[in-house]
Amino acid sequence: MSHTKSRPLRSAQWFGTADKNGFMYRSWMKNQGIPDHEFQGKPIIGICNTWSELTPCNAHFRKIAEHVKRGIFEAGGFPVEFPVFSNGESNLRPTAMLTRNLASMDVEESICGNPVDGVVLLTGCDKTTPALLMGAASCDIPAIVVTGGPMLNGKHEGKDIGSGTAVWQLHEAVKAGQITLHEFMSAEAGMSRSAGTCNTMGTASTMACMAEALGTSLPHNAAIPAVDARRYVLAHMSGMRIVDMVWEDLRLSKVLTRQAFENAIRVNAAIGGSTNAVIHLKAIAGRIGVPLELEDWTITGRGTPTIVDLMPSGRFLMEDFYYAGGLPGVLRRLLEAGLLPHPDALTVNGNTLGENTRGAPIHNEEVIRPLDRPLVADGGICILRGNLAPRGAVLKPSAASPALMRHRGQAIVFEDFDHYKSRINDPDLPVDANSVLVMKHCGPKGYPGMAEVGNMGLPPKLLAQGVTDMVRISDARMSGTAYGTVVLHVAPEAAAGGPLAIVRDGDWIELDCGAGRLHLDISAEEMAARLERIQNMPAAPNRGGYQKLYVDHVLQADEGCDFDFLVGCRGAEVPKHSH
Repeated sequence: MSHTKSRPLRSAQWFGTADKNGFMYRSWMKNQGIPDHEFQGKPIIGICNTWSELTPCNAHFRKIAEHVKRGIFEAGGFPVEFPVFSNGESNLRPTAMLTRNLASMDVEESICGNPVDGVVLLTGCDKTTPALLMGAASCDIPAIVVTGGPMLNGKHEGKDIGSGTAVWQLHEAVKAGQITLHEFMSAEAGMSRSAGTCNTMGTASTMACMAEALGTSLPHNAAIPAVDARRYVLAHMSGMRIVDMVWEDLRLSKVLTRQAFENAIRVNAAIGGSTNAVIHLKAIAGRIGVPLELEDWTITGRGTPTIVDLMPSGRFLMEDFYYAGGLPGVLRRLLEAGLLPHPDALTVNGNTLGENTRGAPIHNEEVIRPLDRPLVADGGICILRGNLAPRGAVLKPSAASPALMRHRGQAIVFEDFDHYKSRINDPDLPVDANSVLVMKHCGPKGYPGMAEVGNMGLPPKLLAQGVTDMVRISDARMSGTAYGTVVLHVAPEAAAGGPLAIVRDGDWIELDCGAGRLHLDISAEEMAARLERIQNMPAAPNRGGYQKLYVDHVLQADEGCDFDFLVGCRGAEVPKHSH
Protein backbone atom coordinates (compact mmCIF):
# COMPACT_ATOMS: atom_id res chain seq x y z
CA MET A 1 0.00 0.00 0.00
CA SER A 2 1.29 3.46 -0.85
CA HIS A 3 1.66 5.91 2.01
CA THR A 4 3.36 9.15 2.91
CA LYS A 5 6.46 8.74 5.03
CA SER A 6 6.54 12.36 6.14
CA ARG A 7 4.16 12.53 9.12
CA PRO A 8 5.77 13.33 12.48
CA LEU A 9 6.78 10.26 14.48
CA ARG A 10 6.09 10.11 18.18
CA SER A 11 9.50 8.53 18.80
CA ALA A 12 11.22 11.58 17.28
CA GLN A 13 10.50 13.43 20.52
CA TRP A 14 13.03 11.08 22.12
CA PHE A 15 15.47 10.30 19.32
CA GLY A 16 15.07 13.12 16.82
CA THR A 17 16.77 16.07 18.51
CA ALA A 18 20.39 17.22 18.40
CA ASP A 19 20.51 18.33 22.03
CA LYS A 20 21.38 16.88 25.40
CA ASN A 21 18.17 14.84 25.66
CA GLY A 22 18.44 13.31 22.19
CA PHE A 23 22.08 12.52 22.90
CA MET A 24 21.21 10.64 26.09
CA TYR A 25 18.24 8.71 24.72
CA ARG A 26 20.18 7.52 21.67
CA SER A 27 23.36 6.84 23.61
CA TRP A 28 21.67 4.61 26.16
CA MET A 29 19.91 2.64 23.43
CA LYS A 30 23.22 2.23 21.56
CA ASN A 31 24.61 0.11 24.40
CA GLN A 32 22.62 -2.71 22.75
CA GLY A 33 24.62 -2.37 19.54
CA ILE A 34 22.06 -0.32 17.62
CA PRO A 35 23.59 1.69 14.76
CA ASP A 36 22.88 5.38 14.37
CA HIS A 37 20.77 5.08 11.21
CA GLU A 38 18.04 3.13 13.04
CA PHE A 39 17.12 6.35 14.86
CA GLN A 40 16.78 8.43 11.71
CA GLY A 41 13.15 8.67 10.65
CA LYS A 42 12.15 5.03 11.15
CA PRO A 43 8.98 4.08 13.05
CA ILE A 44 9.86 2.53 16.39
CA ILE A 45 7.52 -0.42 16.88
CA GLY A 46 6.93 -1.85 20.33
CA ILE A 47 6.34 -5.59 20.66
CA CYS A 48 4.23 -5.97 23.79
CA ASN A 49 5.02 -9.52 24.91
CA THR A 50 3.09 -11.57 27.46
CA TRP A 51 5.60 -14.42 27.28
CA SER A 52 5.99 -16.35 30.52
CA GLU A 53 6.81 -19.92 31.45
CA LEU A 54 4.14 -19.57 34.14
CA THR A 55 1.62 -18.88 31.36
CA PRO A 56 1.93 -22.10 29.36
CA CYS A 57 -0.45 -20.83 26.65
CA ASN A 58 2.05 -18.03 25.90
CA ALA A 59 5.31 -19.88 26.54
CA HIS A 60 6.19 -19.97 22.80
CA PHE A 61 5.95 -16.20 22.34
CA ARG A 62 9.70 -15.61 22.12
CA LYS A 63 9.68 -17.37 18.75
CA ILE A 64 6.59 -15.50 17.58
CA ALA A 65 8.23 -12.20 18.57
CA GLU A 66 11.25 -13.01 16.40
CA HIS A 67 9.01 -13.43 13.35
CA VAL A 68 7.25 -10.16 14.15
CA LYS A 69 10.65 -8.45 14.28
CA ARG A 70 11.56 -9.79 10.84
CA GLY A 71 8.44 -8.22 9.41
CA ILE A 72 9.08 -4.89 11.11
CA PHE A 73 12.65 -4.76 9.79
CA GLU A 74 11.51 -5.72 6.30
CA ALA A 75 8.97 -2.88 6.23
CA GLY A 76 11.51 -0.29 7.35
CA GLY A 77 10.69 -0.05 11.03
CA PHE A 78 12.75 -0.77 14.11
CA PRO A 79 11.37 -3.26 16.69
CA VAL A 80 11.73 -2.92 20.45
CA GLU A 81 10.35 -5.82 22.50
CA PHE A 82 9.15 -5.22 26.04
CA PRO A 83 7.47 -7.44 28.66
CA VAL A 84 4.19 -6.78 30.42
CA PHE A 85 2.43 -8.66 33.20
CA SER A 86 1.38 -12.10 31.93
CA ASN A 87 -1.83 -13.13 33.65
CA GLY A 88 -2.11 -16.79 32.72
CA GLU A 89 -5.39 -18.53 33.45
CA SER A 90 -4.06 -22.00 34.24
CA ASN A 91 -1.70 -21.29 37.14
CA LEU A 92 -2.55 -17.87 38.55
CA ARG A 93 -4.54 -17.82 41.80
CA PRO A 94 -7.10 -16.80 42.88
CA THR A 95 -7.98 -15.96 39.24
CA ALA A 96 -6.36 -14.27 36.26
CA MET A 97 -9.35 -11.94 36.12
CA LEU A 98 -8.07 -10.29 39.30
CA THR A 99 -5.02 -9.04 37.40
CA ARG A 100 -6.56 -8.25 34.00
CA ASN A 101 -6.82 -4.58 34.94
CA LEU A 102 -3.30 -4.61 36.40
CA ALA A 103 -1.94 -5.97 33.12
CA SER A 104 -3.85 -3.30 31.19
CA MET A 105 -2.28 -0.60 33.36
CA ASP A 106 1.16 -2.10 32.68
CA VAL A 107 0.45 -1.97 28.93
CA GLU A 108 -0.84 1.59 28.99
CA GLU A 109 2.03 3.00 30.99
CA SER A 110 4.63 1.04 28.99
CA ILE A 111 3.27 2.48 25.74
CA CYS A 112 2.72 6.03 26.96
CA GLY A 113 6.06 6.41 28.69
CA ASN A 114 8.27 4.93 25.98
CA PRO A 115 9.39 6.00 22.47
CA VAL A 116 7.08 3.82 20.39
CA ASP A 117 5.06 4.87 17.33
CA GLY A 118 2.99 1.71 17.08
CA VAL A 119 2.68 -1.58 18.91
CA VAL A 120 2.19 -5.28 18.17
CA LEU A 121 0.19 -6.95 20.94
CA LEU A 122 1.24 -10.57 21.55
CA THR A 123 -1.77 -12.14 23.22
CA GLY A 124 -3.04 -15.63 23.84
CA CYS A 125 -4.22 -16.85 27.23
CA ASP A 126 -7.69 -15.72 28.22
CA LYS A 127 -7.11 -12.37 29.93
CA THR A 128 -4.01 -11.30 27.99
CA THR A 129 -6.08 -10.45 24.90
CA PRO A 130 -8.55 -8.07 26.58
CA ALA A 131 -5.86 -6.67 28.90
CA LEU A 132 -3.57 -5.68 26.03
CA LEU A 133 -6.42 -4.29 23.95
CA MET A 134 -7.68 -2.30 26.94
CA GLY A 135 -4.27 -0.81 27.63
CA ALA A 136 -3.57 0.00 23.98
CA ALA A 137 -7.07 1.46 23.51
CA SER A 138 -6.46 3.87 26.37
CA CYS A 139 -3.40 5.13 24.47
CA ASP A 140 -5.01 5.13 21.01
CA ILE A 141 -1.92 4.55 18.90
CA PRO A 142 -1.61 2.20 15.89
CA ALA A 143 -1.82 -1.37 17.24
CA ILE A 144 -2.27 -4.85 15.82
CA VAL A 145 -3.06 -8.10 17.64
CA VAL A 146 -1.09 -11.32 17.09
CA THR A 147 -2.38 -14.22 19.16
CA GLY A 148 -0.34 -17.32 19.92
CA GLY A 149 -2.88 -19.71 18.40
CA PRO A 150 -4.65 -22.79 19.80
CA MET A 151 -3.08 -26.12 20.71
CA LEU A 152 -3.40 -29.12 18.46
CA ASN A 153 -6.40 -31.36 19.08
CA GLY A 154 -6.16 -33.28 22.31
CA LYS A 155 -5.95 -37.07 21.97
CA HIS A 156 -7.10 -39.74 24.41
CA GLU A 157 -7.92 -43.40 23.75
CA GLY A 158 -8.10 -42.78 20.01
CA LYS A 159 -10.51 -39.86 20.29
CA ASP A 160 -10.21 -36.08 20.15
CA ILE A 161 -10.61 -34.37 23.52
CA GLY A 162 -10.88 -30.65 24.19
CA SER A 163 -8.68 -28.79 26.63
CA GLY A 164 -10.68 -27.69 29.65
CA THR A 165 -13.90 -29.28 28.45
CA ALA A 166 -12.46 -32.78 28.93
CA VAL A 167 -11.59 -31.92 32.52
CA TRP A 168 -15.19 -31.02 33.39
CA GLN A 169 -16.62 -34.04 31.54
CA LEU A 170 -14.22 -36.62 32.93
CA HIS A 171 -14.36 -35.26 36.48
CA GLU A 172 -18.15 -35.53 36.48
CA ALA A 173 -17.77 -39.11 35.17
CA VAL A 174 -15.46 -39.95 38.09
CA LYS A 175 -17.97 -38.56 40.60
CA ALA A 176 -20.76 -40.52 38.91
CA GLY A 177 -18.70 -43.73 39.20
CA GLN A 178 -18.60 -44.15 35.42
CA ILE A 179 -14.77 -44.15 35.17
CA THR A 180 -11.94 -44.76 37.64
CA LEU A 181 -9.54 -42.16 38.98
CA HIS A 182 -6.78 -43.86 36.99
CA GLU A 183 -8.78 -43.50 33.77
CA PHE A 184 -9.32 -39.83 34.59
CA MET A 185 -5.63 -39.16 35.20
CA SER A 186 -4.58 -40.98 32.04
CA ALA A 187 -6.13 -38.21 29.92
CA GLU A 188 -3.91 -35.53 31.44
CA ALA A 189 -0.95 -35.67 29.06
CA GLY A 190 -3.01 -36.03 25.90
CA MET A 191 -5.24 -33.06 26.60
CA SER A 192 -2.46 -30.46 26.19
CA ARG A 193 0.03 -31.87 23.69
CA SER A 194 1.45 -28.80 21.98
CA ALA A 195 2.15 -25.12 22.54
CA GLY A 196 -0.86 -22.83 22.41
CA THR A 197 -4.11 -21.87 24.08
CA CYS A 198 -7.14 -24.08 24.78
CA ASN A 199 -8.27 -25.82 21.60
CA THR A 200 -11.97 -25.49 22.46
CA MET A 201 -14.14 -22.41 21.93
CA GLY A 202 -13.14 -21.26 25.40
CA THR A 203 -12.32 -17.71 26.39
CA ALA A 204 -8.90 -17.66 24.69
CA SER A 205 -10.31 -18.78 21.33
CA THR A 206 -13.36 -16.57 21.78
CA MET A 207 -11.28 -13.46 22.43
CA ALA A 208 -8.98 -14.30 19.50
CA CYS A 209 -12.13 -14.42 17.35
CA MET A 210 -13.33 -11.17 18.92
CA ALA A 211 -10.01 -9.50 18.08
CA GLU A 212 -10.37 -10.59 14.46
CA ALA A 213 -14.07 -9.66 14.29
CA LEU A 214 -13.28 -6.23 15.76
CA GLY A 215 -10.79 -5.74 12.94
CA THR A 216 -7.72 -5.53 15.20
CA SER A 217 -5.88 -8.51 13.68
CA LEU A 218 -5.16 -9.84 10.21
CA PRO A 219 -7.60 -12.40 8.73
CA HIS A 220 -7.17 -15.97 10.04
CA ASN A 221 -5.30 -14.82 13.16
CA ALA A 222 -7.91 -16.39 15.44
CA ALA A 223 -7.59 -20.03 14.42
CA ILE A 224 -4.16 -20.91 12.96
CA PRO A 225 -2.74 -23.57 15.31
CA ALA A 226 0.15 -22.41 17.48
CA VAL A 227 2.61 -24.87 15.93
CA ASP A 228 1.54 -24.36 12.31
CA ALA A 229 4.19 -22.51 10.25
CA ARG A 230 1.42 -20.24 8.98
CA ARG A 231 1.22 -18.76 12.49
CA TYR A 232 4.76 -17.47 12.03
CA VAL A 233 3.96 -16.16 8.56
CA LEU A 234 1.04 -14.21 10.05
CA ALA A 235 3.34 -12.83 12.77
CA HIS A 236 5.79 -11.70 10.08
CA MET A 237 3.05 -10.07 8.01
CA SER A 238 1.63 -8.34 11.10
CA GLY A 239 5.09 -6.91 11.78
CA MET A 240 5.18 -5.54 8.25
CA ARG A 241 1.66 -4.16 8.47
CA ILE A 242 2.14 -2.22 11.72
CA VAL A 243 4.85 -0.09 10.06
CA ASP A 244 2.40 0.99 7.35
CA MET A 245 -0.27 1.60 10.01
CA VAL A 246 2.04 4.10 11.69
CA TRP A 247 2.59 6.03 8.43
CA GLU A 248 -1.17 5.92 7.77
CA ASP A 249 -1.96 7.00 11.35
CA LEU A 250 -4.37 4.06 11.57
CA ARG A 251 -5.01 4.31 15.29
CA LEU A 252 -7.26 1.99 17.33
CA SER A 253 -10.04 4.59 17.55
CA LYS A 254 -10.48 4.27 13.76
CA VAL A 255 -10.96 0.49 14.09
CA LEU A 256 -12.65 0.05 17.48
CA THR A 257 -15.87 1.81 16.51
CA ARG A 258 -19.41 1.15 17.67
CA GLN A 259 -19.94 -0.73 14.39
CA ALA A 260 -16.96 -3.00 15.11
CA PHE A 261 -18.39 -3.98 18.50
CA GLU A 262 -21.77 -4.78 16.98
CA ASN A 263 -20.01 -7.03 14.45
CA ALA A 264 -18.18 -8.77 17.31
CA ILE A 265 -21.38 -9.38 19.26
CA ARG A 266 -22.99 -11.00 16.22
CA VAL A 267 -19.89 -13.13 15.58
CA ASN A 268 -19.81 -14.27 19.21
CA ALA A 269 -23.27 -15.71 18.77
CA ALA A 270 -22.33 -17.44 15.51
CA ILE A 271 -19.26 -19.13 17.02
CA GLY A 272 -20.90 -20.07 20.34
CA GLY A 273 -18.41 -17.84 22.13
CA SER A 274 -17.71 -17.57 25.85
CA THR A 275 -19.85 -15.49 28.20
CA ASN A 276 -16.59 -13.87 29.29
CA ALA A 277 -16.68 -11.89 26.02
CA VAL A 278 -19.54 -9.83 27.47
CA ILE A 279 -17.32 -8.46 30.23
CA HIS A 280 -14.18 -8.04 28.11
CA LEU A 281 -15.86 -6.30 25.15
CA LYS A 282 -17.57 -3.90 27.56
CA ALA A 283 -14.21 -3.09 29.17
CA ILE A 284 -12.45 -2.56 25.82
CA ALA A 285 -15.31 -0.36 24.60
CA GLY A 286 -15.12 1.68 27.78
CA ARG A 287 -11.44 2.38 27.20
CA ILE A 288 -11.91 3.63 23.64
CA GLY A 289 -15.05 5.61 24.52
CA VAL A 290 -17.68 3.53 22.70
CA PRO A 291 -21.02 3.13 24.52
CA LEU A 292 -21.90 -0.57 24.93
CA GLU A 293 -24.65 -1.97 27.13
CA LEU A 294 -25.95 -5.42 28.04
CA GLU A 295 -29.04 -4.73 25.91
CA ASP A 296 -26.78 -4.61 22.85
CA TRP A 297 -26.21 -8.34 23.27
CA THR A 298 -29.97 -8.83 23.06
CA ILE A 299 -30.54 -6.39 20.19
CA THR A 300 -27.59 -7.52 18.07
CA GLY A 301 -26.83 -11.06 19.22
CA ARG A 302 -30.14 -12.79 19.89
CA GLY A 303 -31.69 -14.59 16.97
CA THR A 304 -28.28 -15.40 15.49
CA PRO A 305 -27.74 -19.11 14.81
CA THR A 306 -24.61 -20.76 16.18
CA ILE A 307 -23.01 -22.30 13.09
CA VAL A 308 -19.59 -23.32 14.45
CA ASP A 309 -19.72 -26.89 15.76
CA LEU A 310 -16.98 -26.71 18.40
CA MET A 311 -16.62 -27.96 21.95
CA PRO A 312 -17.94 -27.22 24.53
CA SER A 313 -21.17 -26.60 22.58
CA GLY A 314 -20.46 -29.05 19.76
CA ARG A 315 -18.08 -31.75 18.50
CA PHE A 316 -14.95 -30.30 16.92
CA LEU A 317 -11.88 -28.32 18.01
CA MET A 318 -9.96 -25.23 16.90
CA GLU A 319 -7.55 -27.16 14.68
CA ASP A 320 -10.55 -28.45 12.73
CA PHE A 321 -12.00 -24.93 12.66
CA TYR A 322 -8.90 -23.53 10.97
CA TYR A 323 -8.79 -26.30 8.36
CA ALA A 324 -12.51 -25.71 7.70
CA GLY A 325 -11.95 -22.04 6.88
CA GLY A 326 -11.57 -20.30 10.22
CA LEU A 327 -13.29 -17.08 11.15
CA PRO A 328 -13.32 -15.70 7.58
CA GLY A 329 -15.60 -18.61 6.70
CA VAL A 330 -18.00 -17.69 9.50
CA LEU A 331 -17.94 -14.05 8.45
CA ARG A 332 -18.70 -15.08 4.88
CA ARG A 333 -21.75 -17.03 6.03
CA LEU A 334 -23.01 -14.00 7.96
CA LEU A 335 -22.19 -11.59 5.15
CA GLU A 336 -24.02 -13.59 2.47
CA ALA A 337 -27.08 -13.92 4.70
CA GLY A 338 -27.15 -10.20 5.50
CA LEU A 339 -26.35 -10.97 9.14
CA LEU A 340 -23.04 -9.10 9.38
CA PRO A 341 -24.22 -5.75 10.77
CA HIS A 342 -21.45 -3.56 9.40
CA PRO A 343 -19.38 -5.11 6.59
CA ASP A 344 -17.90 -1.67 5.88
CA ALA A 345 -16.13 -1.52 9.27
CA LEU A 346 -12.43 -0.77 8.85
CA THR A 347 -9.78 -3.34 9.87
CA VAL A 348 -6.06 -3.07 10.54
CA ASN A 349 -5.06 -4.29 7.08
CA GLY A 350 -6.72 -1.22 5.60
CA ASN A 351 -9.63 -3.16 4.10
CA THR A 352 -13.14 -3.43 5.44
CA LEU A 353 -14.34 -6.55 7.22
CA GLY A 354 -16.55 -7.31 4.22
CA GLU A 355 -13.65 -6.98 1.78
CA ASN A 356 -11.60 -9.39 3.89
CA THR A 357 -14.49 -11.86 3.94
CA ARG A 358 -16.04 -12.05 0.47
CA GLY A 359 -15.22 -15.34 -1.21
CA ALA A 360 -13.58 -16.84 1.88
CA PRO A 361 -13.41 -20.61 1.37
CA ILE A 362 -15.30 -23.05 3.56
CA HIS A 363 -13.85 -26.56 3.39
CA ASN A 364 -15.96 -28.46 5.93
CA GLU A 365 -19.67 -27.80 6.38
CA GLU A 366 -19.83 -29.99 9.46
CA VAL A 367 -17.53 -27.62 11.32
CA ILE A 368 -18.79 -24.35 9.80
CA ARG A 369 -22.42 -25.22 9.19
CA PRO A 370 -24.84 -23.67 6.71
CA LEU A 371 -27.27 -21.21 8.30
CA ASP A 372 -30.18 -23.54 7.58
CA ARG A 373 -28.52 -26.33 9.56
CA PRO A 374 -27.17 -24.56 12.69
CA LEU A 375 -25.87 -26.13 15.84
CA VAL A 376 -28.24 -23.90 17.83
CA ALA A 377 -31.00 -21.88 16.20
CA ASP A 378 -30.52 -18.92 18.57
CA GLY A 379 -26.99 -18.78 19.96
CA GLY A 380 -26.85 -15.18 21.14
CA ILE A 381 -25.91 -14.60 24.78
CA CYS A 382 -29.10 -14.50 26.84
CA ILE A 383 -29.30 -11.36 29.01
CA LEU A 384 -31.49 -11.86 32.06
CA ARG A 385 -33.02 -9.27 34.36
CA GLY A 386 -35.45 -9.39 37.25
CA ASN A 387 -35.61 -8.84 40.97
CA LEU A 388 -32.73 -11.31 41.44
CA ALA A 389 -30.52 -9.50 38.90
CA PRO A 390 -31.65 -5.87 38.62
CA ARG A 391 -28.56 -4.92 36.61
CA GLY A 392 -28.44 -8.11 34.61
CA ALA A 393 -27.07 -11.62 34.36
CA VAL A 394 -25.99 -13.78 31.42
CA LEU A 395 -26.52 -17.33 30.13
CA LYS A 396 -24.97 -19.08 27.10
CA PRO A 397 -27.77 -20.89 25.22
CA SER A 398 -25.45 -22.94 23.01
CA ALA A 399 -23.96 -24.62 26.10
CA ALA A 400 -27.27 -25.05 27.96
CA SER A 401 -29.94 -27.76 28.01
CA PRO A 402 -33.01 -26.61 26.03
CA ALA A 403 -35.36 -28.22 28.56
CA LEU A 404 -33.94 -26.03 31.35
CA MET A 405 -34.11 -22.70 29.52
CA ARG A 406 -37.47 -22.16 31.17
CA HIS A 407 -37.44 -23.55 34.69
CA ARG A 408 -38.81 -23.09 38.19
CA GLY A 409 -37.17 -24.74 41.17
CA GLN A 410 -36.24 -24.37 44.82
CA ALA A 411 -32.86 -22.96 45.77
CA ILE A 412 -29.99 -24.89 47.33
CA VAL A 413 -27.77 -22.09 48.60
CA PHE A 414 -24.00 -21.91 49.05
CA GLU A 415 -22.80 -18.78 50.82
CA ASP A 416 -19.45 -18.86 49.04
CA PHE A 417 -17.21 -21.25 47.13
CA ASP A 418 -15.79 -22.84 50.29
CA HIS A 419 -19.33 -23.50 51.51
CA TYR A 420 -20.14 -25.09 48.15
CA LYS A 421 -17.11 -27.41 48.36
CA SER A 422 -17.99 -28.46 51.92
CA ARG A 423 -21.66 -29.09 51.14
CA ILE A 424 -22.04 -30.36 47.57
CA ASN A 425 -20.87 -33.92 48.31
CA ASP A 426 -23.13 -34.36 51.35
CA PRO A 427 -25.33 -37.41 50.66
CA ASP A 428 -28.04 -35.81 52.81
CA LEU A 429 -28.14 -32.58 50.77
CA PRO A 430 -31.88 -31.94 50.17
CA VAL A 431 -31.46 -31.63 46.40
CA ASP A 432 -33.17 -33.13 43.37
CA ALA A 433 -32.93 -32.62 39.62
CA ASN A 434 -35.43 -29.76 39.81
CA SER A 435 -33.41 -27.78 42.37
CA VAL A 436 -31.57 -24.57 41.51
CA LEU A 437 -27.98 -24.36 42.80
CA VAL A 438 -27.18 -20.83 44.00
CA MET A 439 -23.70 -19.62 44.96
CA LYS A 440 -22.97 -16.20 46.46
CA HIS A 441 -19.94 -13.99 47.08
CA CYS A 442 -17.97 -15.01 44.01
CA GLY A 443 -18.25 -11.75 42.08
CA PRO A 444 -15.70 -8.99 41.41
CA LYS A 445 -15.50 -7.82 45.02
CA GLY A 446 -16.56 -11.04 46.69
CA TYR A 447 -13.97 -13.57 45.58
CA PRO A 448 -12.19 -11.10 44.84
CA GLY A 449 -11.64 -11.17 41.09
CA MET A 450 -14.80 -13.01 39.98
CA ALA A 451 -13.31 -16.46 39.51
CA GLU A 452 -14.51 -19.08 37.02
CA VAL A 453 -16.41 -21.16 39.57
CA GLY A 454 -19.93 -20.53 38.31
CA ASN A 455 -20.23 -23.90 36.56
CA MET A 456 -20.69 -25.71 39.85
CA GLY A 457 -20.23 -29.46 39.62
CA LEU A 458 -23.44 -31.36 40.30
CA PRO A 459 -24.07 -33.32 43.52
CA PRO A 460 -22.60 -36.83 43.18
CA LYS A 461 -25.86 -38.43 44.25
CA LEU A 462 -27.65 -36.84 41.28
CA LEU A 463 -24.82 -37.70 38.87
CA ALA A 464 -25.19 -41.32 39.96
CA GLN A 465 -28.89 -41.10 39.03
CA GLY A 466 -27.98 -39.96 35.50
CA VAL A 467 -28.64 -36.23 35.96
CA THR A 468 -26.27 -34.32 33.66
CA ASP A 469 -27.41 -30.70 34.02
CA MET A 470 -29.14 -28.38 36.48
CA VAL A 471 -29.85 -24.67 36.63
CA ARG A 472 -27.01 -22.95 38.45
CA ILE A 473 -26.90 -19.26 39.42
CA SER A 474 -24.05 -17.15 40.77
CA ASP A 475 -22.27 -13.81 40.58
CA ALA A 476 -19.16 -15.66 39.36
CA ARG A 477 -17.92 -16.32 35.83
CA MET A 478 -17.64 -19.64 34.00
CA SER A 479 -14.73 -20.97 32.00
CA GLY A 480 -15.37 -20.68 28.30
CA THR A 481 -14.48 -24.36 28.06
CA ALA A 482 -17.35 -25.33 30.39
CA TYR A 483 -20.99 -26.06 29.62
CA GLY A 484 -24.40 -26.32 31.24
CA THR A 485 -27.46 -24.21 32.05
CA VAL A 486 -25.51 -21.72 34.09
CA VAL A 487 -26.61 -18.18 34.98
CA LEU A 488 -23.57 -15.98 35.57
CA HIS A 489 -22.45 -12.41 36.30
CA VAL A 490 -25.49 -11.64 38.49
CA ALA A 491 -25.33 -7.90 39.15
CA PRO A 492 -25.15 -6.35 41.62
CA GLU A 493 -23.12 -9.14 43.21
CA ALA A 494 -23.80 -10.41 46.71
CA ALA A 495 -20.73 -8.67 48.17
CA ALA A 496 -22.07 -5.35 46.85
CA GLY A 497 -25.42 -5.87 48.56
CA GLY A 498 -27.24 -7.33 45.56
CA PRO A 499 -30.40 -9.43 45.96
CA LEU A 500 -28.40 -12.62 45.39
CA ALA A 501 -27.12 -12.17 48.95
CA ILE A 502 -30.57 -12.73 50.45
CA VAL A 503 -31.53 -16.01 48.72
CA ARG A 504 -32.26 -18.82 51.18
CA ASP A 505 -32.61 -22.59 50.90
CA GLY A 506 -36.09 -23.44 49.67
CA ASP A 507 -36.80 -20.11 47.93
CA TRP A 508 -38.45 -20.57 44.56
CA ILE A 509 -36.57 -19.17 41.57
CA GLU A 510 -37.89 -18.75 38.04
CA LEU A 511 -35.67 -18.68 34.94
CA ASP A 512 -37.14 -17.78 31.56
CA CYS A 513 -34.43 -17.28 28.98
CA GLY A 514 -36.90 -16.53 26.20
CA ALA A 515 -38.36 -13.65 28.20
CA GLY A 516 -34.98 -12.62 29.64
CA ARG A 517 -36.29 -13.04 33.19
CA LEU A 518 -34.65 -14.15 36.46
CA HIS A 519 -37.03 -13.91 39.39
CA LEU A 520 -36.84 -14.70 43.11
CA ASP A 521 -40.39 -15.63 44.09
CA ILE A 522 -40.81 -13.66 47.31
CA SER A 523 -42.87 -10.55 47.98
CA ALA A 524 -41.44 -7.08 47.57
CA GLU A 525 -41.91 -6.51 51.27
CA GLU A 526 -39.99 -9.67 52.17
CA MET A 527 -37.21 -8.73 49.78
CA ALA A 528 -36.91 -5.24 51.27
CA ALA A 529 -36.78 -6.66 54.79
CA ARG A 530 -34.07 -9.17 53.89
CA LEU A 531 -32.00 -6.53 52.07
CA GLU A 532 -32.19 -4.23 55.06
CA ARG A 533 -30.81 -6.95 57.33
CA ILE A 534 -27.66 -7.35 55.20
CA GLN A 535 -26.86 -3.64 54.80
CA ASN A 536 -24.56 -3.47 57.80
CA MET A 537 -22.72 -6.74 57.24
CA PRO A 538 -18.91 -6.36 57.38
CA ALA A 539 -17.01 -6.31 54.10
CA ALA A 540 -15.12 -9.41 53.07
CA PRO A 541 -11.46 -9.29 54.17
CA ASN A 542 -8.72 -8.96 51.55
CA ARG A 543 -4.94 -9.11 51.53
CA GLY A 544 -4.45 -5.38 51.11
CA GLY A 545 -2.08 -4.10 48.44
CA TYR A 546 -3.37 -4.61 44.92
CA GLN A 547 -6.35 -6.64 46.16
CA LYS A 548 -7.51 -3.64 48.20
CA LEU A 549 -7.12 -1.38 45.18
CA TYR A 550 -9.15 -3.90 43.18
CA VAL A 551 -12.00 -4.22 45.68
CA ASP A 552 -12.19 -0.47 46.24
CA HIS A 553 -12.35 0.45 42.55
CA VAL A 554 -13.67 -2.46 40.47
CA LEU A 555 -16.92 -1.91 38.62
CA GLN A 556 -19.68 -4.49 38.48
CA ALA A 557 -19.95 -7.17 35.79
CA ASP A 558 -22.48 -5.24 33.70
CA GLU A 559 -19.89 -2.44 33.48
CA GLY A 560 -17.02 -4.70 32.41
CA CYS A 561 -15.24 -5.08 35.79
CA ASP A 562 -12.76 -2.36 34.85
CA PHE A 563 -11.49 0.07 37.48
CA ASP A 564 -13.57 3.21 37.75
CA PHE A 565 -10.47 5.37 37.27
CA LEU A 566 -9.34 3.56 34.10
CA VAL A 567 -12.45 4.03 31.97
CA GLY A 568 -11.87 6.35 29.01
CA CYS A 569 -9.21 7.05 26.40
CA ARG A 570 -6.33 9.12 27.72
CA GLY A 571 -4.29 9.13 24.51
CA ALA A 572 -0.53 8.87 24.15
CA GLU A 573 0.62 12.43 24.66
CA VAL A 574 4.37 12.33 25.17
CA PRO A 575 5.23 12.86 28.87
CA LYS A 576 7.60 15.61 29.86
CA HIS A 577 11.25 14.58 29.77
CA SER A 578 13.18 14.24 33.01
CA HIS A 579 16.61 15.39 31.89
